[in-house]
Amino acid sequence: MLRPVAATPLMHGTATITPQAALRIIPRDQHPISRKDISPNALRVLYRLRDAGFAGYLVGGAVRDLLVGGHPKDFDVATDATPEQVKQLFRNCRLIGRRFRLAHVVFGREIIEVATFRANIDDGSGDREQHEGGRLLRDNVYGTIEDDAVRRDFSANALYYAIEDFSVRDYVGGFEDVQARSMKLIGDPEQRYREDPVRMLRAVRLAAKLGFGIDPATAAPIAGLAPLLAEAAPARLFEEILKLFLSGHAVASFEGLERFGLVQVLFPETAAALASNRSGALRRMLIQGLQGTDQRVANDEPVSPAFLFALLLWPAYCRALIGLQAQGVHVEEAQRRAADRVTLHQLSTVALPRRFSLPMQEIWLLQSRFSSRQRKRVMRLLAHPRFRAAFDFLVLRLAASPDHAEDVAFWQQAQTQSGEELAAALGVAVPGDSYADEDAPPSKRRRRRRRRSGAASASE
Repeated sequence: MLRPVAATPLMHGTATITPQAALRIIPRDQHPISRKDISPNALRVLYRLRDAGFAGYLVGGAVRDLLVGGHPKDFDVATDATPEQVKQLFRNCRLIGRRFRLAHVVFGREIIEVATFRANIDDGSGDREQHEGGRLLRDNVYGTIEDDAVRRDFSANALYYAIEDFSVRDYVGGFEDVQARSMKLIGDPEQRYREDPVRMLRAVRLAAKLGFGIDPATAAPIAGLAPLLAEAAPARLFEEILKLFLSGHAVASFEGLERFGLVQVLFPETAAALASNRSGALRRMLIQGLQGTDQRVANDEPVSPAFLFALLLWPAYCRALIGLQAQGVHVEEAQRRAADRVTLHQLSTVALPRRFSLPMQEIWLLQSRFSSRQRKRVMRLLAHPRFRAAFDFLVLRLAASPDHAEDVAFWQQAQTQSGEELAAALGVAVPGDSYADEDAPPSKRRRRRRRRSGAASASE
């Protein structure tokens, strides 16, 4: 059933775009969404809104994911009730946001986000502000469901599930786009990206997550507009990077960023290092690390942001380290300076909190200590709180160079040995002997040829 509806124009500076909005109702017997797959708390919110005389719909990613057989973790609701009216209905509600005012209805650990239908006009109230370049600074002008649909980013996210008849409401062709597995922006792509440059990252992330393609018209402006991401708040970019790489689709996300020239904006020094690494060893390591990240997410195992950023910025660190050593800087000093330099430069783009940047640097700096076979140093490294993460990182480096195989084998075994077994393996007397460890005279110490330490081998 098709019924034309009026659409409020999307205003972008002097340009006006009016997407064609027509309501299509997909009845229950023509879509797979069942209430048993919807959060009971989201259903409670929908029913209470309805009982209070308000319109309420499940909207966005949850509807999209349910249509393709997914299992959404977050359930958002759109309504004609204002945030203040929602708060009056739910004692467990709090209002958040200035740029985009929302109601959060809290059920223990689950939060149902309730948004009022937004319009795409400036009504003069000051509740809608736009940067000269088109970026939205504030968006709190309320409208109809038709207004709300055309102002959403992607057509696949502009689908509404109605509780009264269990139908799906589609105003912008999103149902067909989901069936075609295509991410398509609503309105003019270039102007929508200028309105919010982070939509470029969302396009890549959602396509990777869902296995969708990106509509050609939606994809075309990305490479040219990628520098606009530098205008986004660094803290927001940090959160978007976590979504890109910690949602179980890290490899596909990275490949999407590469394809559209976004790596150069998010990780400029990493992009430069990968481009100059002719053997491709650094990229192989990075991809293998991201594959491991995806596997851990699939196994419901934690992934540390510190380890993730250590991986993503490792090519930049290697390049900086090699450059400093070529200038004659002592290896240990070069390692510290390279770690600080890469971290500082990255902070200009992405707000990496110290609770992650410091462990990231430790993972890098510990790499040179894996070549040591002196007993005290071995024992200290085994006891280091960052040992396991650093060792896992060393294992990853095998993807870049087989030179680390001996170190990996030694430390793999060292973790299972007793103190006496480890001392014997190192060729020193066990603790308690008169000539144990580094205190032994030269004649009693087994001399080993030491490899030059350094965080990055030449092959990497």
